[in-house]
Amino acid sequence: MSAFAMSKFPRSLILIASLALVGACSRSEKAKGSVAAPVLTAKAVEKTVPLFINPPPVGHIMPLQSVTIRPQIGGAISAVGFQEGQEVRKGDLLFTIDPRPAQAALTLAKGSLQRDLAQLENARIQFERDQKLFEQKLISQDVFDTSKAAADALKGAAAADRAAVTNAELNLQYTEIRSPIDGRTGSLAFHEGNVVKAPDDVLLTINQIHPIYATFAVPERYLPDIQQQMRGRTLTVTASYENLVGAPPAGELTFVDNAVDEMTGTILLKAKFPNTDSQLWPGQFVTVALQLNELTNAVVVPSQAVQMGQAGQFIFVVKADQTVEVRVVKTMATSAGETTIISGLRAGETVVTDGQLRLAPGMTVSDKGQPATKAP
Repeated sequence: MSAFAMSKFPRSLILIASLALVGACSRSEKAKGSVAAPVLTAKAVEKTVPLFINPPPVGHIMPLQSVTIRPQIGGAISAVGFQEGQEVRKGDLLFTIDPRPAQAALTLAKGSLQRDLAQLENARIQFERDQKLFEQKLISQDVFDTSKAAADALKGAAAADRAAVTNAELNLQYTEIRSPIDGRTGSLAFHEGNVVKAPDDVLLTINQIHPIYATFAVPERYLPDIQQQMRGRTLTVTASYENLVGAPPAGELTFVDNAVDEMTGTILLKAKFPNTDSQLWPGQFVTVALQLNELTNAVVVPSQAVQMGQAGQFIFVVKADQTVEVRVVKTMATSAGETTIISGLRAGETVVTDGQLRLAPGMTVSDKGQPATKAP
C-alpha cells in the first residue's frame, strides 16, 4: 500500500466518527427538549346541568310561626309543664296559674246570679199581679209603672250576673296556659312561684320549625323567569351553610313579594323546607340555590380547567399525540365545581385541570404520577 493511501485512511475514520458523535448529540438534545410536562387531566362530559341564580343569594331562616306566650290573668305560677327547648304540641299544658282566686270569683258570680234570678222571679209574679189589677183599674198608673221597672231592673241584673259568670269561667280557664301551635319552646322567663302580670309579662316564645322558612332577595331581572317557571312547575330551592355535612336541605319556592324594593332593586322570596331533621334553625344565615331551569346535553368540565387570558377564557386541550393546544371557550354556568362550556369544546375531549402555568401550545404532556414520555 502506498504512503498516500496509508495517510488517507485514518482521516476517513476520524471524519466518520465525528459525524456519528454530532448525530448522537443532536438526538440527545432533541430528546431532552421533548420531556412531557406532568399535568392533571379530565374528560369533558355531556350531562344535564341545572341553572341557578348567580351569584347565590344569602337567606335568613325564619320560623313558620312564632308565638309569644303572655298571661291573660295575673297571679302566681303554680306549675310549669315543660322543659326549656322541648317540642310541644298544640293544646299541651305549659303553665298553671294559681286557680283559687279565679275559682272564688266564679263561685261569687254564680251566687249573685242565683240571688238575682230569685228576685227576678218574685218581681215577675208581682208584676203579673199588678198588671191584672191595673187592667181592672184597681191600682194607679204610678204603682203599675213602679212594678214594671222593678221587674225590668232585675232582668238586667240577671243578665249582668250571667256575663260575670262567663267572665269568671274564662278567667278560670286562663289559669291554664296551653300551647296554641306545634313548635319548640324557647328560654323560660318565669318559673314556678313567680307572680306574673297580665298582659305585660312575656312567659315564653314558641317557634314552629317543622316546616320552616328561608327568606332571601334576588335581583329584579330574575323576576320574569321566576314567574314564568312557577306557572308550570315547583321551583326547587336548597340551603347550604358552613360545616354542612351531607346534601343541603331542599325545599320549594312558595312566596314572591308583591313589590320590588326600590332602594335595592331586589324582590323578596320565601322558600319552605320540611326540616324534619331540624338542620335549619331560626335566625340562621344560609346560602340559597334557586334552580330556574336546566340545560340538556351540556358539555361540562371541572371549573379549574378554565383559565382567563387577555383574549378571554381558554382551556388547554390534550390532542391524540399528547401535545396540547389552546382553545378559546365560552362558558355559561358554574355549579358544584363544574363549568358549562357553550362553545369551543366537544364532549369526550381531554382537558388539563392542573399544571397549566408551565404549558405552551404544542408541548407534550403526561398525567402526574405516570412516567415521563419522550418523543420517538
